[in-house]
Amino acid sequence: MASALSNSFNVTEFVVNQGNGVKGLADLGIEAVPQQYIQPLHERFDSSITNTQHSTIPIIDFSNSDDPLVKEAICEAAANWGFFQIVNHGIPIDILHGLKASVHRFFDLPVPEKRKYLKDSPSESVRLATSFSPRAEQVLEWKDYLMMLYVSEDEASASWPPECRHEAIEYMKRAEIVIKRLLQVLLDKLNVKEIDKENEHMLMGAMRLNFNYYPKCPNPELTAGVGRHSDISTITVLLQDDSGGLFVHREGDITDSWIHVPPVNGALVINVGDVLQIMSNDLYKSVEHRAVPNRNTSRISIPIFVNPEPQALIGPLPQVLESGERPIYKQVKYSDYFSHFFSKPHDGKKAIEFAKLHV
Repeated sequence: MASALSNSFNVTEFVVNQGNGVKGLADLGIEAVPQQYIQPLHERFDSSITNTQHSTIPIIDFSNSDDPLVKEAICEAAANWGFFQIVNHGIPIDILHGLKASVHRFFDLPVPEKRKYLKDSPSESVRLATSFSPRAEQVLEWKDYLMMLYVSEDEASASWPPECRHEAIEYMKRAEIVIKRLLQVLLDKLNVKEIDKENEHMLMGAMRLNFNYYPKCPNPELTAGVGRHSDISTITVLLQDDSGGLFVHREGDITDSWIHVPPVNGALVINVGDVLQIMSNDLYKSVEHRAVPNRNTSRISIPIFVNPEPQALIGPLPQVLESGERPIYKQVKYSDYFSHFFSKPHDGKKAIEFAKLHV
């Protein structure tokens, strides 16, 4: 089969246009990654520079988020790591397990059933896609995903796929409470004492739930599940399964390294997005991260991208600058920043340069 793929098989047509996705390739039993998925040497994951000598990203008990020590731990993790995990966040474990099961249920559907959510999806808020931005990429990423924009519970009930609708909505309703608590803690450090309606639109006016599916891969050392990037969200809230494969870039005094984010049962992984870095004028930092495929098993992850509404202007918050601090970033419309990010392949943290003041 690998020979047939390399000689006569139109991989892009099969994977992207026909909606089979990378899962379709894996289900064919291919023994080698097609050329379209082979990353250049400098973008391949080098396991020799993973950090196994130090503890991983902070794990914070969120059961008492009003505790000053908890607040300080969250803000310190957001400033120094850009990533942390929270446990005891209040979302029942059966909700999390049910959500993960619904991801597999959706991706195990026959292709004709999934294909209805491609570019001609019955709802603009639901899309099935593959890789990152296939039209902009020279090399594809080893990932399929279902994107669901969360407008309201009623809209989601009417448009989200029935195979996962109930589980996804129950999760989103509870996650929204956690997100508001997290943002209030992070914004309090920036002298924003209350998230009012205007701030809410700017911080979390457009939330997107993704079901990411990474099929098992015959040559994980040659490809990428998700390439190096930072998120363009305010924050991202991620539920991962127990397969592992998420790595965070950590700058060191001598050399940089990649830190594995170990799956913790019931935990949510939180990371700072570019928007929060911009709003905080670099107090909080978004961090490069990547997903590495697995040779032996498929992997799923479920991020909520907490984004501003498209028309919102993002820039350093007035409360951050009121002491005379010089702004590092200009005001940009979020939809412009979003379009810039998706106009090119993943390229680390270069997207944030779009918003920088160059003086």
